[in-house]
Amino acid sequence: MAKKNAGAGETVIVKKYANRRLYNTSTSSYITLDDLAAMVRDNVEFQVLDAKTGDDITHSILTQIIMDEESNGEQMLPVSFLRQLISMYGNSMQAMMPSYLEAAMANFRENQGKIREAFEKGISNTPLAKIHETNMAMMRAATEAFLPSSSKRSEKADSATGDEIAALRKQMADMQKKLDELSK
Repeated sequence: MAKKNAGAGETVIVKKYANRRLYNTSTSSYITLDDLAAMVRDNVEFQVLDAKTGDDITHSILTQIIMDEESNGEQMLPVSFLRQLISMYGNSMQAMMPSYLEAAMANFRENQGKIREAFEKGISNTPLAKIHETNMAMMRAATEAFLPSSSKRSEKADSATGDEIAALRKQMADMQKKLDELSK
């Protein structure tokens, strides 16, 4: 496994060559996608550059790691989620999704330890369980708002009025406020 030799806080540069090999410039060694996945888990910052063009291809490589993880182990991403995610490409809400997903993941990671602890203790009526319920409700509401299910996709849903969108935004803001209050 490749370890980071760069100083703390420095970004490791990985070059990808035409032969599909990855070269860690920090350790002066060839590495694999599994090594990069381990670096992500170890919170090592890295950037993958195309060796020939110098283009940043980190996004593509991370996506490839996810594909490998999904095909080689227990799948984390449900098919329904993947379908909904794919349907967002070209959708008017596409630009909002990256920041929404980042915020949702940050919120999940922030509360992950508290939620795990509450469930390990078997306590279902604690504020921590309510945080989990609120997180799940927020995810469901966002999914409903951004990705109406096929059974709800009617002409009426496609021609949602500004009032409906405003109501959904208010509902999400209220849920975020409750999350903030519960996490204190």
